[in-house]
Amino acid sequence: MKKTILMTILFTLAVLVAPAQAADYDIDTKGAHAFIQFKIKHLGYSWLVGRFNKFNGQFSYDEKNLATSKVEVNIDPASIDSNHAERDKHLRSKDFLDVSKFPTAKFVSTAYQAKANNKGVLQGKLTLHGVTKAISINVKHIGQGPDPWGGYRAGFEGHTTLTLADFGINYNLGPASRTVEMFLSVEGIRRK
Repeated sequence: MKKTILMTILFTLAVLVAPAQAADYDIDTKGAHAFIQFKIKHLGYSWLVGRFNKFNGQFSYDEKNLATSKVEVNIDPASIDSNHAERDKHLRSKDFLDVSKFPTAKFVSTAYQAKANNKGVLQGKLTLHGVTKAISINVKHIGQGPDPWGGYRAGFEGHTTLTLADFGINYNLGPASRTVEMFLSVEGIRRK
């Protein structure tokens, strides 16, 4: 009897002190709980706001070991949507995204540095317009927990600014429009 109690205590301790494993999540694009949005100044007078409608990806997240966090996202640049059909046609052309020549864009993380208040900096490589560059994304963990359908979710937001010329997009929109601000809202469903 004593041996059984001792073994139960040892097993319980082993479970409690065992390192937590990173959980893998699929980004919930089917339920439209994830967004890749952008804004760029229009001639320096106002903002042009848009989004990419088609993308997918996954991430790994371990709240006890944040440095192991990983993200991979694939984007269909032809799905750009600025709520204006003629402008979107121009954005897909050789002047900008050249989607016939570069049909995919991709982000793959390389490191994560945790900061205070559920914030951090995600480093990675973005391939856009056939050019791969290292970028940083300021990230905030929004929350996590069970959903009403028996799953478990985690959500994050991210912000970064890209210089268009860094990715070979050199169409002259004026000096106020050389950079584009990106806003990412990601909700992932944990794999079972």
